[in-house]
Amino acid sequence: MSGLIETRAIGAPMERLDGPAKVRGTAPYAFEHPVQRPVYLHPVQATIARGRVTAVDTAAAEALDGVLVILTHLNAPRLDSDRDKELWVLQSDEVAYRGQFVGAVVAESSEVAREAAGLVEVEYDQQSHDVELSADRDDLYAPEKVNAGYETDTSDGDVDAAIASAAVRLDETYTTPMEHNNPMEPHTTVAIWNDHGLTLYDSTQGVHTVRSSVAHLFGIDPERVRVIAPYVGGGFGAKGMIHANVVLTVLAAQMVPGRPVKFAVTRQQMFSFVGYRTPTIQRVRLGADSNGRLTAIAHDVVELTSRIKEFAEQTATPTRTMYAAPNRRTTHRLAALDLPVPSWMRAPGKTPGMFGPEVAMDELAIACGLDPIELRTRNEPEVDPESGLPYSSRNLVACLREGADRFGWKQRDPTPGVRLEDGWLVGSGVASSIYPVYSRPGSRANIRFGSDGRYAVRIGAADIGTGAWTALTQIAADALGVPVESVDLQIGDTAAPMATVAGGSSGTGNWGWAIVDAARTFRGDHGTDPAEGAEADGEPGANPDSERFAMYSFGAQFAEVRVHADTGEIRVPRMLGVFAAGRIINPRTARSQLIGGMTMGLSMALHEDSVIDPQFGHVVNHDFAEYHIAGNADVGSLQAYWLHEHDPHVNPMGSKGIGEIGIVGAAAAIANATHHATGIRVRDLPITADKLLR
Repeated sequence: MSGLIETRAIGAPMERLDGPAKVRGTAPYAFEHPVQRPVYLHPVQATIARGRVTAVDTAAAEALDGVLVILTHLNAPRLDSDRDKELWVLQSDEVAYRGQFVGAVVAESSEVAREAAGLVEVEYDQQSHDVELSADRDDLYAPEKVNAGYETDTSDGDVDAAIASAAVRLDETYTTPMEHNNPMEPHTTVAIWNDHGLTLYDSTQGVHTVRSSVAHLFGIDPERVRVIAPYVGGGFGAKGMIHANVVLTVLAAQMVPGRPVKFAVTRQQMFSFVGYRTPTIQRVRLGADSNGRLTAIAHDVVELTSRIKEFAEQTATPTRTMYAAPNRRTTHRLAALDLPVPSWMRAPGKTPGMFGPEVAMDELAIACGLDPIELRTRNEPEVDPESGLPYSSRNLVACLREGADRFGWKQRDPTPGVRLEDGWLVGSGVASSIYPVYSRPGSRANIRFGSDGRYAVRIGAADIGTGAWTALTQIAADALGVPVESVDLQIGDTAAPMATVAGGSSGTGNWGWAIVDAARTFRGDHGTDPAEGAEADGEPGANPDSERFAMYSFGAQFAEVRVHADTGEIRVPRMLGVFAAGRIINPRTARSQLIGGMTMGLSMALHEDSVIDPQFGHVVNHDFAEYHIAGNADVGSLQAYWLHEHDPHVNPMGSKGIGEIGIVGAAAAIANATHHATGIRVRDLPITADKLLR
């Protein structure tokens, strides 16, 4: 790899370039783009969890003034590919889960569309359904691969024998619940189908991903599909791939050519068809010698997928690299249920997969009579235990030690349940964080020098609220050697060159590399005094160093917990994280991402739990009244720091992803602090008062 680019703008705490437009309300989100004569869609959703549609009566709905068309499986346009059953919308009478689309109304107003959808009467041939996950099912199976292409199972050595002969043994089961992505902006699509092709304004993490998926589904040339998404109000992974709502909107647009069809998913519908994090059941077994050095690790995961489409979360994968042990095993098993399809949610795999093992490490530390930080330090690997490769950089121990100093860990009495202040039991806990560096070739950038003396930098990236508008501008300015004011960044449109999806904390690294590559070509071809119209493209290939090094970000999470001794009420007045994530492009936006992830981890630890009704097969707490997400009142002091890490192997900027590592380990730190406060070990999330009143 070529050397790191020189730092001028990179590292500066620039204010967000998109901030003023968002504050003033002039930044258009998908639903807000001005279109002529829009119409509105509201879906008709299945009220059974499994079966078939036998009859549809649309007469009452059609009688309403303003109703333009009612779609069902009987009249919907035909799709070109049934490869993805989740997206096979209105193509058959089959019902695979409660809340699935069985129809839709398009009307002149959203109010009429919604009323009419409620008047459509659907009859079913209802079949028995199965929506309950357990580890003792007899139909569990091993998928061929788990998400992101990881191996399903890994094994090294004789784990069972090593655990049986270990001086200290631990064998416990930990669970995480179903959780739903709930960004501020729900999924929204505006579709316009005319003679020129299809235009989509979509709330997405990847405009080119939407274009390729829609073109394939509808059998049209991708060049006839344009997707626009300059501003996106959050995604947390749910908008990283298209879901049925996009397909339904495009189907409706075919029925009313020339009229823009708008579909904004309601908050309640967010719990039906746009993905979620699978619940997990994790059996963790550890064996250690008398000095606390691990001799064996086993992490066996059971989780669910949908019967119509497989999605296998990579829950056990962080265990493969976190700590040194000569005997190791990880497995994943799935139950296929009559539920919507699981999907990506912030740090998929790593978030639930670090909960069980990091709580287990806390339990092992107590069993060994060691400080939890000392236990982790003693089990630091010299090379990646999974691949045998050296790490490009690994500063977990440095994060733990700096975090301990900043948090005041040395003043901690290790005895659980002894610190009582004004009726509150007080405790503190720690856990590790990890996230891989994903280098994904395929992004391209174009740079053109304009008549205004500015450099137009074009790439089809997406800013989902992370600060990409600002960070990519800083990278471009550094690579070109010009002030940031001389850069005109253009993103969020398939009219710009191809960009990979904003997912896996890989956006800035991959898009930035393409911009750097284009800038180096531009300077090589045109020098520092280019003519008007001078331009160059950049498209870096695969990172050759990824074959020589294991590449990860690491971190340490610390939490203080207070539990009311009489009521079991739990509060987290203080969280602190220290992370090692390469060169930080923008400290201001980086801190925002890290504390946002930590807040989401707090939410996971104490609140989030999508409760399935086994009788009807749907999430019963499907709104913000009952599905609580951590807000300002739940968060006390929240501090995020990072080490100044030099890693020239990851990309020309030396940066690693930061969007997801902040959530990883946070829930385990809170669970460990809860045990330290009360002496009660909670192994099942979320941690609620009833679990502390024993």
